[in-house]
Amino acid sequence: MDRRPPTFDELKSMIGHELGVSGWTIVDQSRIDQFADCTGDRQWLHTDPERARRESPLRVTIAHGYLTLSIVGALCHELGAIPENTQAAFNYGLDEVRFLAPVRVGSRVRLRATLLSMEDKAPGQYLMKFLNTIDIEGEETPALTAETLVMFYERRRKPRRRPSS
Repeated sequence: MDRRPPTFDELKSMIGHELGVSGWTIVDQSRIDQFADCTGDRQWLHTDPERARRESPLRVTIAHGYLTLSIVGALCHELGAIPENTQAAFNYGLDEVRFLAPVRVGSRVRLRATLLSMEDKAPGQYLMKFLNTIDIEGEETPALTAETLVMFYERRRKPRRRPSS
């Protein structure tokens, strides 16, 4: 079901409320390896299934914590909470990130997001803070919680031109 995205004004009344839950996405070895290639973090715990089977207490490879954190951005688009009339949105920072449970290879994860605050910074410019939780399917403890800050810019409406006489 498609729903209309909220306006900036409507979001102000949603502070403290959950904005939604994404669908599940799989964290497979290919995704983990691509992240390792991109970042240069090729620690065996993530990239060597045979060694992980022999030496890891989990007996499988696990996703990098920062890979799990990076999934937040992609899954937030599924929630339909990006305000109507958004011109641009930029990552502004992180206030608190906690990696609570490892994401084993082959796990499915999803995002749950709550709007914590919304501050007017300038006309048409809003700093929003979200509490993001990455759930792991079938597990009680989430993979992570992260407070993210995003700066949103509202598209300015062009003034209407008067018809010339």
